[in-house]
Amino acid sequence: MTDSTLITTLYNLEPVLICVTRLSPSRIIILTEENAVERKVQAENTLEATFGKVIEVKKAITSLYDPVKVAKDVADIIEKEHALGKNVLINVSGGRKPQAFGALFGAYARSDMVKKVVYVTEEDNFMIEFPILSFNLSPTKKIILELIQNGTVAVENIAANVGISKGMAYNHLRELKAMGYISDEGGYSITDSGRLAVI
Repeated sequence: MTDSTLITTLYNLEPVLICVTRLSPSRIIILTEENAVERKVQAENTLEATFGKVIEVKKAITSLYDPVKVAKDVADIIEKEHALGKNVLINVSGGRKPQAFGALFGAYARSDMVKKVVYVTEEDNFMIEFPILSFNLSPTKKIILELIQNGTVAVENIAANVGISKGMAYNHLRELKAMGYISDEGGYSITDSGRLAVI
């Protein structure tokens, strides 16, 4: 049986307890932030005291309100856990919404490495399994997004860097704009969706 890692947002303890009980992870990674509110710190400490002797419990410091940073941090954690041969499970039930959405976007950015994404309802503790979506980027489109993010915005330079014709570069740029990943107002720039997709 493959070991699993539960990456979880946390505010109230109950949704995480339900995930631990039903998913049986061998490791829990709590997404937290600097200077977390007292209620959250108490929930983190209770989780460690309750399961720390039988399940490895770790904390990962990330942002509370920047979903792009959270997504990047979660994608990095997913990669490390996947490299260790762990089944990666994500719980987005607790915490502030930007942090939970960031965790969800991080799961989407590494959709091929994630086994489950779950949410536990407050009313009846019902576990909902979310579909694991992806950003559907070809390697070429991802490179183009990275170039734009790093300041390369002239179509000729994009085409040369990627090794495609100018016409193909225009086609990719048009598709990236239609997907909402770039804007062409006043020159090409990456959108927040594009920043998430390129993680």
